[in-house]
Amino acid sequence: MEWTDITLTVPKSAADTAEAIATMIANGGIYVEDYSDLEQQVQEIAHVDLIEQELLDKPRDQVIVHLYLAPDEEPSQILGLLHDRLEEAGISYVLGTAGVEQEDWQNAWKKYYHATTVGKRLAVVPSWEEFETDRIVLKMDPGMAFGTGTHETTSLCLEVLDENIKGGERMLDIGTGSGILAIAALKLGAARAEGVDIDPMCVRTAGENAAANGIGEEFQVLVGDLSDKASGKYDIITANIVAAAICALAPALPALMKPETLFVASGIIDTRKEEVISALQAQGLVIREVKEKKGWVCLVCGLA
Repeated sequence: MEWTDITLTVPKSAADTAEAIATMIANGGIYVEDYSDLEQQVQEIAHVDLIEQELLDKPRDQVIVHLYLAPDEEPSQILGLLHDRLEEAGISYVLGTAGVEQEDWQNAWKKYYHATTVGKRLAVVPSWEEFETDRIVLKMDPGMAFGTGTHETTSLCLEVLDENIKGGERMLDIGTGSGILAIAALKLGAARAEGVDIDPMCVRTAGENAAANGIGEEFQVLVGDLSDKASGKYDIITANIVAAAICALAPALPALMKPETLFVASGIIDTRKEEVISALQAQGLVIREVKEKKGWVCLVCGLA
């Protein structure tokens, strides 16, 4: 079954706006090619020999956003809509189209996703790759859900979990995505984890990843809006989402926390750090640590 791959090439400076436009328009999914920080990513990957030379030759000053249209969708309509939205946004761009088999785009990202070590104890390994290590291995297949461990927001959260999980904790992961944070907490020694996400696809992916890591029974995954599926109090709460969602979530947090509970917030671009800090402090939380990496911020918080 052939789908249509619409490519949207834009300057790196316009990447966030272009991705947002594509996300609002696409029904079949999007895939973003961004090689601007590839050198640093290569240094962080355990097996650098697995990175293909063609990646190193990619341009660093532009981003390509792929939109995938099902066979029954009309590409000309989507192209026209993209043109209008991009012109309104004042973005310079190049549009292209190609036919692609469904399986191709669903698996295209796999050749760029390899084993990664995080913190002192963790290694994130894709399910199709063998990786010899004495670290705690998280076997992950993110599919179309966010959370491979390589993005700064995720790796910052994993580092906090690596530093703070001692064993026996009850954990809540809000916006669980691939489930990577909850799975990491459990494999580090937490007793139970609950993950909630508004996207049923993510909930399914998280459940599959939990089963692949042998912790399906300890990890409960639910479809929900932020914290509305949570109950009782937790020892550690993670929310690797976006700044606006964390601010909206803030009023619900104190009821879910004990005096010693850690709340770990990530997915925050550095220009919105102070806004999120203010929202959390307004609800009685104190900021215990601020971790930053390549323009992204992770806040480690507790009750006052």
